[in-house]
Amino acid sequence: MSSLDDFSDILKVDEPLADYTWLKVGGPAQYLADPQSVEQLQSLVTRCHELDVPVRLLGGGSNLLVRDDGVSGVVIQLSAPCFSEISLEGTVVTASGGALLSNLISESVKAGLGGLEVLTGIPGTVGGALHGNAGGRGGDIGPLVKSVIVLTAKGEIFTRKEDELSFEYRKSSVNELVVLKAEFELQEVDTDELTQRIRKLWITKRSTQPLSHQSAGCIFKNPRGLSAGALIEQAGLKGTQVGGAEISDRHANFIVTNEKATADDVLRLIELIQTKVSDRFGVDLETEINIW
Repeated sequence: MSSLDDFSDILKVDEPLADYTWLKVGGPAQYLADPQSVEQLQSLVTRCHELDVPVRLLGGGSNLLVRDDGVSGVVIQLSAPCFSEISLEGTVVTASGGALLSNLISESVKAGLGGLEVLTGIPGTVGGALHGNAGGRGGDIGPLVKSVIVLTAKGEIFTRKEDELSFEYRKSSVNELVVLKAEFELQEVDTDELTQRIRKLWITKRSTQPLSHQSAGCIFKNPRGLSAGALIEQAGLKGTQVGGAEISDRHANFIVTNEKATADDVLRLIELIQTKVSDRFGVDLETEINIW
């Protein structure tokens, strides 16, 4: 059986992952792979499956905490242009899974297509947004999805249509290894109106979220009918620090890090929040951030 030597030109060994994540903490990947085509990606994933080598997808790193020990196996980065393509035909927008969600929104708005603008300010990639059914008060990405082409951990590629897709609060049935492409059905809306909607959303986010700091978006999912941020604030935890990690004084569901922070600092702060909120309100907060 072949080893991973055939992919040495796209592999980095013991590559630190901190700079690839928004929190800027965490240890190395045993291998970091940067495939340059869908075919090369599929071959790599298939080989890893044959060798029983763990595979993870890095995505945009905006909703990710990597432990200080790092991760074994192969971590895949999709930086090649073929993984970030966006095209439009009528009211249907097709985007590759590695495309930035912000770019997808921008291209749709330029074309006078509405629906995705409610996701303004949400970081990350299209694939990550689909996996976690990204959204906010204005709506989620799920209802706009027409079809998704996925690559499984075995290296198989197939298309999932609307009736094969399900979306719930911050989760979906799109749980395969890689989203290769996704189609979105949008609506024709006046571009000026869409631009105004986006401006209002940005104003709100800038006033309520620590956008200028190292953070990873919301750390916890909102419990049904409740606000995780409000619970954390009511528990008196705003501004609480553990090492180089701190609960944002602007939005309590955000953790910000400084240059001396470690992943362990963030993990201990997460555990502290969960304990304090559980003790005071009897609510068990579930993390929204992915922890490797």
